[in-house]
Amino acid sequence: MAAPPGRAGLRQFPRPRPQDGCRPPRKRSAGGEAPKMAWWCWARAAGPRAHRLTVLLEPRRGFRRARPRTEEPTPATAEPPAAEARPAPPRRSLCPPPPARAGRPPARRLVRPLLFAVGFTGTAFGAAAIWQYEALKARVQTYFEGARADWLDRIRPQKRGDFRKQVNSWWNNLTEGQRTVTGIIAANVFVFCLWRLPGMRRIMFTYFTSDPSSRALCSPMLLSTFSHFSLFHMAANMYVLWSFSSSIVSLLGCEQFIAVYLSAGVVSTFVSYVAKMATGKFEPSLGASGAIMTVLAAVCTKMPEAKLAIIFLPMFTFTAGSALKAIIAFDTAGLALGWRFFDHAAHLGGALFGMWYVTYGHELIWKNREPLVKAWHEMRTKNTGKGGGRPN
Repeated sequence: MAAPPGRAGLRQFPRPRPQDGCRPPRKRSAGGEAPKMAWWCWARAAGPRAHRLTVLLEPRRGFRRARPRTEEPTPATAEPPAAEARPAPPRRSLCPPPPARAGRPPARRLVRPLLFAVGFTGTAFGAAAIWQYEALKARVQTYFEGARADWLDRIRPQKRGDFRKQVNSWWNNLTEGQRTVTGIIAANVFVFCLWRLPGMRRIMFTYFTSDPSSRALCSPMLLSTFSHFSLFHMAANMYVLWSFSSSIVSLLGCEQFIAVYLSAGVVSTFVSYVAKMATGKFEPSLGASGAIMTVLAAVCTKMPEAKLAIIFLPMFTFTAGSALKAIIAFDTAGLALGWRFFDHAAHLGGALFGMWYVTYGHELIWKNREPLVKAWHEMRTKNTGKGGGRPN
């Protein structure tokens, strides 16, 4: 076999087999990632001892262009497959964007909220009964002290332009219901300001928004009643509460109204929990709308012929009974059709609770408070007697 040109003195041998000690040609991989290579074995006589051969391996490179190799992630750096996420719900302007929730909670998570709603409602009405007893007792004891204070105010020279006098005059001109809801409005404004603090966002999401898939279940049922993320939402709710405050307090009294309002917030949130668990739509809810719907429904049920009007359209009037029917129909349609701008389940639960309380609940709960008040009176009398004071 003739030697290749330019390689004088070298002999070309056939391609060696694997058993001869030379490396076999590299196989072409599927897809052609590497260029084709072949190995040639050359032998040259080394000096006078022609039987000793020096084996030279020389690669032969082809001209086929290799395909670009795509680096596959190693197991250490490979990202885990993302879990199948639920489609993001449409953002509501009245509520902050919800945090990410994973999975659907079991139905047994409703047991604790149910027990909390029942226990809190009983505690609220019991505390209201004791509060009313103490208020009546203090009112009788301070009757003469109040008369003496009025006499001193009449003979004391009045200061003109006194800011304290103006505040007292404004406060005294308010009705009992308006003075009662002033504290509720102040609490709502305070919580609204907390939403504006970036460092409080995690706490506000956990305890001031109600969601059955959240870590906290019971405390948000009450705290979310005083929570508003939108200024318009808070202003609208507080305006309705202020408008109906005089009527509801004249019907129930200050102490009973507070018990009904707080209980309505908890009960309406529980109804919202049940609806979210049934539909699988877990979104945070907040606002006093559920409790305010209880106030509105109670007033409209007791005074169905009262005339109502819309703030921006005072020329259109309608009866309270018609307004209540329209509101219930609207929230029922929203719950059935899956509207997600408002928490229609909480609104509907609050309205039904208000209608039930003024129809049956007042007779069932408030008029049966006498045993509790009697037990409290006996305990107070006994403790006062042991202290050496005058029995009441």
